[in-house]
Amino acid sequence: VTCSVIVLLHQQTASTMSSEGNAVAIPAPTDLPSLATLITTLGDSIKSLKSSSSPDKDEITKAVAALLDAKRTYAKNNGGIGVDGKKWEEPMSKSEKKKAEKAAKAAAAAKAAGGNASGDDAQAAAPSKKAAAKEAKKAAKKEAKKNFKEGGATPPTGAPPAAAAAKKAAAPIIRPMMTKSKLAPNQLAFNPNVSLSERPVISLTIAILTNTIVDYELLSDHTRTGCALGLPSGNGEVSGDLAIARFIAKRAASGTSSFLGGSDEEDVALMDQWVDYALSLSKFGLARRALSIQRTLDPLLVTGTYVVGHSLSLADVALFASLGFPSTEESKAEIARICPTGCPTLRWMEMMANSPAVKEATQLAVGVAKNAEATLEQGAMLDPLAAGMAYLEGATPGSTTTRFPPEPSGYLHVGHAKASLLNDYYARRYKGRLVVRFDDTNPSKEKDEYQTSIIEDLGKIGVKPDVVTFTSDYFETIKQYALWMINNGLAYMDDTPQEQMQKERMDRQHSKHCEQSPSEAMEYFKLMCSGKEDGKPWCLRAKMDMSSDNGTLRDPVLYRQNTTPHHRSGTKYKAYPTYDLACPIVDSIEGVTHALRTTEYDDRNAQYQNISKMLGLRRVRIQTFARMNFMYTVMSKRKLTWFVDTGRVTGWDDPRMPTVRGVSRRGINIDALKKFMCSQGASRRIVNMEWSKFWAENKKEIDKYAKRFMAIDKTDHVGLTVTNGGDGTDFLTTDYLPKDPSFGKRLVRIGKKVLLEKVDTEGITVGENIVLTRWGVVEITKVDGGLEGKFVPDGDVKAAKRKISWIADVPENTPVILSEFDNLVSKEKLEEEDNFEDFINPDTEADTEVIGDAGLKTLKEHDIIQLERRGFYRVDRAYVNVSKPLKLFMIPDGKKKAMSGLDGKLAHR
Repeated sequence: VTCSVIVLLHQQTASTMSSEGNAVAIPAPTDLPSLATLITTLGDSIKSLKSSSSPDKDEITKAVAALLDAKRTYAKNNGGIGVDGKKWEEPMSKSEKKKAEKAAKAAAAAKAAGGNASGDDAQAAAPSKKAAAKEAKKAAKKEAKKNFKEGGATPPTGAPPAAAAAKKAAAPIIRPMMTKSKLAPNQLAFNPNVSLSERPVISLTIAILTNTIVDYELLSDHTRTGCALGLPSGNGEVSGDLAIARFIAKRAASGTSSFLGGSDEEDVALMDQWVDYALSLSKFGLARRALSIQRTLDPLLVTGTYVVGHSLSLADVALFASLGFPSTEESKAEIARICPTGCPTLRWMEMMANSPAVKEATQLAVGVAKNAEATLEQGAMLDPLAAGMAYLEGATPGSTTTRFPPEPSGYLHVGHAKASLLNDYYARRYKGRLVVRFDDTNPSKEKDEYQTSIIEDLGKIGVKPDVVTFTSDYFETIKQYALWMINNGLAYMDDTPQEQMQKERMDRQHSKHCEQSPSEAMEYFKLMCSGKEDGKPWCLRAKMDMSSDNGTLRDPVLYRQNTTPHHRSGTKYKAYPTYDLACPIVDSIEGVTHALRTTEYDDRNAQYQNISKMLGLRRVRIQTFARMNFMYTVMSKRKLTWFVDTGRVTGWDDPRMPTVRGVSRRGINIDALKKFMCSQGASRRIVNMEWSKFWAENKKEIDKYAKRFMAIDKTDHVGLTVTNGGDGTDFLTTDYLPKDPSFGKRLVRIGKKVLLEKVDTEGITVGENIVLTRWGVVEITKVDGGLEGKFVPDGDVKAAKRKISWIADVPENTPVILSEFDNLVSKEKLEEEDNFEDFINPDTEADTEVIGDAGLKTLKEHDIIQLERRGFYRVDRAYVNVSKPLKLFMIPDGKKKAMSGLDGKLAHR
């Protein structure tokens, strides 16, 4: 802003002139955001005038007058509140201040004299004091009424006077909307098609450094020419990367951010100087900017690491952005070609590029449209995303940690499998860590049995954690955080009965204990933790927001008594933290960068972040996905336990159960499971999946390696005599896998007597040619009195219509039991009001005895095979002897009908 602008503003003209002589509109008096921007600009101009080599006192005086006029106009149109959020008071000169101080002293002396006055004087003074008090009370009521009319909120129902006063004091100032904005509060929007340096990389870096990045929602907007942030109050937006960065830094540290120079005036001046310098270079090309910065910074960086002070600040980030924000290998190489080799500025650039905050900011800026990610290191290309998966917001290679936190209170089901596989996928893709943490905060439900089974089940689906931890390892740490909350007035103890508490929360009514003193709360906390009966009704509640539309923020319970011995810590503790308190604390301690949660936690995400803020924890980014539901299936631990306890299934590993153990016994393929879960991974829409889609994906994988065999129904078959078929001692060789000969060959017995499926021979006629699969063509010569035929060595296989499974009728054949399974419930989707016991499927298991060829005796447990024209099977029990035959479980293939007429007994499900 030039001096001419300041003078013209001081004269209150309608417009002013820019340094190029163009007319510049002065903001209307009621345009508060523009006035606030102008006040900041004027303040910067005054600093510039004062720091010049020959300060012009007249110009400084005019500038100060213009600044006061702008501030006065702002306060006048903002209900007497200045741009700093405080009540506006007219500034006074030194002489005026002295007069005011002198008058105050005289008034104090008169008051003191009045207190020692004679009785007559006291009586005369009494009425004036009463009148003054009455007038003050009247003025207070008038002010309160005015505030309410201007939009001030009333405290929740039942709030004690002290709580209401505290809430009013903490409430943000309600300002009239002066600027229209399409952005919601805390939305940061920018164009994904501009270069990296034109995106809000400074703002993003500062938000990361101030531990507030998760508070902002990044929005891709192809129509924007710059970047803008929706103000938290909803009162408009602020534009420009540096302006947004300053706002974020000030907001995060209540205006005394070290990233802006802290409270030291000289550091602030230096910071502003470097930021202004970086901004002044924006009109030049990259080469000129780089050389200018190198020549300016080199002398400073010979002995220093950072531009201002001893830590990274806005000055460093602004200058780095002026270089084009060279955080990728390609952009760093470009700057290195411009600047002299080995210069201090290149060392500084490399340090900045390797800063975790800069790396994360780069990924966030590049990935705003969720269709791209940056390559930060040479040769460090990440694997292409699996189909259906989305980029993990802000994730950088080598610095990403995910976690899977199961409660050891049951067996894993396929819904848990999705969560664990997604966490494992991201940890591996970003070359990070996967933490499996047992959330063992409820000793009433937890057992070592479940803990062991979860580790085993994760192994079954190919999930190998980098570290296994327990929330119980942090009980003492969590307890100290709880005590800190009590001491700092952020939590209170409550003995309100559960039903009443629930009603109060629904009615948004404060607890009678919410104004409890810290010392009183501490006594009740100790009582609760003692395990005594008197402490049982008490629980610890956080002081959040009882007026919130989000019910999880209405003073949630954080700690409660439980005297059940813990399966790991025994009786050491008598009270335990809730998941809501423990999760953000342990996530922060263990270095988790991304917490993947299902959409059912959406409301609790705000609570998670609120607790993180209250405790000053390192913030964790939350990414949500839809939980996995299947048709005709229940996932509730309580309901699945009912099936086990009532004997309707054989256990948690019953192949009809939707547990990891159950589907593993059905014949699940790990790669198929991962592909299927990843294909659903990015979606937030909760749908009821069909099992057929899952099994169809599974079939694609097992078809690649399932060896082929044949088997015939033990009772429902017919014999065929092949008159020239040999005496039963001959064999033919055939591929285990016709599509892939590398799997080897097997021997198949041939002879005069063969067995066929009865259903395959219906309508057969004399003279008809049939194909015995893997053997050849047989011409039927007799039908009545038993089938007969002769083998045709050079028969036309393609011309024959019937292709039939068969086995030689020899003593070496293998007895086999085929097991099929159906859904446990008969309703496609159970509603909340449904009693699931009314929809139990009575017919869920069926066995069929068949005769298989001798090669089946070589199979081992868990082998996957295909019985030709019947389907795919998993070996549940290997062949032992005639009394313990081979047991095969049918693996659904996703088809509604069988591959042949051999449907089985349960519709091939």
